[in-house]
Amino acid sequence: MGEPVHVIGGGLAGSEAAWQLAEAGCRVVLHEMRGQLMTPAHRTDALAELVCSNSFRSDDAERNAVGLLHAEMRALGSLVMAAADAARVPAGSALAVDRDLFAGEVTRRLLAHPRVELVRGEVRAPDPAWADVIIATGPLTSDALADHLGTLTGEAHLAFFDAIAPIVHAETIDMGVAWRQSRWDRGADGGDGDDYINCPLDESQYRAFVAALLAGEKTAFKGWEHVPYFEGCMPIEVMAERGPETLRFGPMKPVGLRDPRTGRRPFAVVQLRQDNRAGTLFNMVGFQTKLKHGEQLRIFRTIPGLERAEFARLGGLHRNSFIRSPVLLDPWLRLKADPRLRFAGQITGCEGYVESAAIGCLAGRFVAEARDGRVPVPPPPETAIGALLAHITGAANPATFQPMNVNFGLFPPLEGEGAGAGRRDRKALMTARARAALAGWLAGAGAAPGEVRTATAA
Repeated sequence: MGEPVHVIGGGLAGSEAAWQLAEAGCRVVLHEMRGQLMTPAHRTDALAELVCSNSFRSDDAERNAVGLLHAEMRALGSLVMAAADAARVPAGSALAVDRDLFAGEVTRRLLAHPRVELVRGEVRAPDPAWADVIIATGPLTSDALADHLGTLTGEAHLAFFDAIAPIVHAETIDMGVAWRQSRWDRGADGGDGDDYINCPLDESQYRAFVAALLAGEKTAFKGWEHVPYFEGCMPIEVMAERGPETLRFGPMKPVGLRDPRTGRRPFAVVQLRQDNRAGTLFNMVGFQTKLKHGEQLRIFRTIPGLERAEFARLGGLHRNSFIRSPVLLDPWLRLKADPRLRFAGQITGCEGYVESAAIGCLAGRFVAEARDGRVPVPPPPETAIGALLAHITGAANPATFQPMNVNFGLFPPLEGEGAGAGRRDRKALMTARARAALAGWLAGAGAAPGEVRTATAA
């Protein structure tokens, strides 16, 4: 098996990279500082702890790019996807998980693998003696390692704020006011859906709520004040600053819902999504916030149905960092300034749980294939995972590079008759093209079909 591969960071990307390496026959030393040194956002020392939402977003592989990425990751034997499927909770057509069960499953499987060694402690800089290193320290890379990487690359780190949504104890929600319904009645099984809890607001309640958000006391971050927010995790009060109707057409949109008390669509709605398998915790969808904790309690309890809400966790805000990957990395995720180092996960500038795990998956596979004497072949850009890789390693504009979720806009345009297809048909054609491209990659340059493993317990 030779010298071990050192993976720094036990989040989703690092855990996935370690799994892929171990399954390919490589020894792995997985370094995770939590347990000795915590981050501002984590609360446990479990591997792959979910910090923000508990949702992996849409699981629809036919009409959604992230759903397609889910399917591709499953085909690649992803540990993260196997654990997510095992810890799934109702969330309509989305894949949401019980975050404790999910992290526990990832941790259990990795610790049980005979080729994985977990070492607790901060890595302030990769040891020069380590032959192969994957840095997957995520958006909360320790200051010492961030400083080392800045010196090594000569590049300043980019940063943005990432906000966390509150979690409510389900038993404290007034179901005499709130009701259960998925948007357009689309449940997890495609039938009548009741996976979400909905709290309705009439126009006067909505206007008062927006005014309270704008007036509420926020957390100040002095030197960080001019750091941009990532659009996918923008605080609710920052969205409200864009205009009085912004929330009603964003996270509080009532489209596809009807209040059973009136039989009509409410003026606005707050949706809560199940956060654990037991159904005792629900998170406020799209309600990331930098309001001070006392203000959160005061303002969120003005929402109909949440007047007596008790919170398992209030919202918060932390700074995320990432490198300028289109300039610094080659197509195999290697640092140009030191090719023994590869990067994976959110530190590369991808955004989202599955996206981070996908880049970790590729980093692990690239190292394993190189150690086997093969020249790693990146997945085709027509696939979801290939389009994401191409974006962060060169397709994105370095001058405006910001964190990016996977989306069909990253895929190469359709050619021929498909170029003139409508939006819905275009997605279907891109999905079919992606499936064919992934199958060809797995059967040819990437791996033979028999080499594709499933993420079973070791």
